Amino acid sequence: MATVRQPAVSGRFYPGRPDDLRRDLDRLLAAARTSGVPGSPPRAMIVPHAGYAYSGPTAALGYVQVEALRTRISRVVLLGPSHYVPFPGLALPTSDRFATPLGEVPVEPADGLLRLPQVVRWDAPHEREHSLEVQLPFLQSVLDAFTLLPLVVGDATPEDVAQVIEACWGGPETLVLISSDLSHYRPYADARAMDADTVRRILALQWPLPERRACGAVGVNGMVVVARARGLRPVLVDARNSGDTAGDRARVVGYATVRFEEVRSDQG
Repeated sequence: MATVRQPAVSGRFYPGRPDDLRRDLDRLLAAARTSGVPGSPPRAMIVPHAGYAYSGPTAALGYVQVEALRTRISRVVLLGPSHYVPFPGLALPTSDRFATPLGEVPVEPADGLLRLPQVVRWDAPHEREHSLEVQLPFLQSVLDAFTLLPLVVGDATPEDVAQVIEACWGGPETLVLISSDLSHYRPYADARAMDADTVRRILALQWPLPERRACGAVGVNGMVVVARARGLRPVLVDARNSGDTAGDRARVVGYATVRFEEVRSDQG
């Protein structure tokens, strides 16, 4: 009997009514289409995971670049940090589908990943986790039918994460997403300076990130390891913080979208 992971943050991080959610997504994506960063389609991306009022504009600028791949991408590998359940390694769910107000997304079984010692199948890290869930309505808006391989990242090394990403990499039908916010609850000016340095390190493919630079730092570090090995080029799509989007600049959270491009041989 099929099991469905129900939304945990619908109505809080994003609208819970389908029509309201579509309206918000249409608005965010329409604004992003007018100011996107040109370049090659992404093979992988780092995207933020706060409420749409806060990180939605930054996330949308990445997702409009995925629209060009609507008919090609049929598989999404999604990694996000565990905010609620501490555990070692990375966790796959037992659920067959993940639900949002826009419908259900089939989950890839990925039994082969269980051969890696750092991967477990465990639902507890997924039950309340928003870092994966908030990406799904965006994906449902910019892609046609796709399967999802969702992994919550716990206590793991960058090499552990890189090994899992490599095992999931697939071909041109696969998009890899790393869900992460940047600095948390710092004054606006301090956050801008710290986040600028973090982004600089990511674009230079330097790892590991200094402590407390990103809540999804383990996933980001793993993606950087993969990018170095595969010769991927990171490109900054957008960076801002909640003080830019929601007004309060006393204690802000930073966001960035970074895409990773495959470099063609004629580009050097």
